[in-house]
Amino acid sequence: MEHKAIKGKRIVLREQREEDAKFFAYWFNQPAIMFQCGFTEPTDEDKELQYINEYHKSEDSVWFTITDTDGTVIGETGLLRMFPAWHCTDLTIIIPDPEKQKKGYGTEAIRLMLDMAFGEYEMNRVSIGVVGLNTDALEFYKKTGFRQEGLQEQGYYYNGEYSDFVMMRILREEWLSQR
Repeated sequence: MEHKAIKGKRIVLREQREEDAKFFAYWFNQPAIMFQCGFTEPTDEDKELQYINEYHKSEDSVWFTITDTDGTVIGETGLLRMFPAWHCTDLTIIIPDPEKQKKGYGTEAIRLMLDMAFGEYEMNRVSIGVVGLNTDALEFYKKTGFRQEGLQEQGYYYNGEYSDFVMMRILREEWLSQR
C-alpha cells in the first residue's frame, strides 16, 4: 500500500526506496539486530530490494523508511497484517544504529504511526511483539503507552538461548487519552 511522506518535527517517514537496501542489508546482518528482530537468516541488498519492491507493497501493510530532516536514513517502521474488518493491525519499528537510539526519533515515529493507525485507518487496536530479553525495547514501548497483554513463555529461540516473547498492545481510547 502506497502512502505519502509524513513529516514530523525531527523525522520524516517516507516511502521506501531502492537505495535504502544498502542501509538495511548492513544493519540487519548485525548480530544484535538479528537477535532483537528475530531475523534467522542473513540478508543482502538483493533480498532487501525484494522486500522494498514486493513484500512491503502488499495490500495489508504500509511501510516507511525513517529519515532525519536532512534525509539520512535511520530506520524503518510500518503497519502490517492490517485487518480493517476487525480494526486491528501490528506495528513494527527498528532504529538499528545505537548512535541514533535514545534521541527521540523512535518516540516520534511511533506517535506518527499511531496517529495514522487510529486516525486515517480507523484501527481500534495496534499490537507489537517484543523479545523478552530486549528490555530496552520493552521499556520503550511501555513509555509510549503500550501495555503487556500476553506472554509466550520461551516462544523465541536465538543463538542457543530461549526467551519469552512479550505481546503488547495499545487501544484507540488509550492513545487518545494520552494526546
